[in-house]
Amino acid sequence: MKTLSIDVRRAEPQDACAIADAHRVSWNQAYAGLIPHKPLIQMLERRGEAWWRKATRGPATLLVLEVAGTIAGYATIGLNRAKALPYDGEVYEIYLRPEFQGIGLGRRLFGESRRLLKSLGCDGLVVWCLEDSEHAARFFRRHGGLDMVEGMEDFGGTSLRKIGFVWPR
Repeated sequence: MKTLSIDVRRAEPQDACAIADAHRVSWNQAYAGLIPHKPLIQMLERRGEAWWRKATRGPATLLVLEVAGTIAGYATIGLNRAKALPYDGEVYEIYLRPEFQGIGLGRRLFGESRRLLKSLGCDGLVVWCLEDSEHAARFFRRHGGLDMVEGMEDFGGTSLRKIGFVWPR
């Protein structure tokens, strides 16, 4: 009988290529048709292997979800950037490769992200997603998020509404 290893850990510089690939396929799946094509392609091209290598040493914490040696997804977490909101922590990004979605791995990565923020002293949490990203909004609602705030995000001259989900103290 084989044992499948699933681990959430801090990303290391040698993970950069795999994270870049996970980013590319998950963002294409999540945002094709939502974010205009040209800005989406520019964002994907900007975040190649070198960008992710640098991100492993940056101010935000970068976590990876590894399944049997494969980087299945990632999350970036840190301090809340929206100072008007009374929450200390923020999950900036959380993405899984499409073939790893729908089997509980997102819940695991999100849970570890929340636990780490709490262990670092963060009181409360916010996560933003595009309003039209039904899959993401459903995920955050299912995991106890309250859609309490709204904002706008600009993508190459196109403004899209975003929702801020919160998990109070």
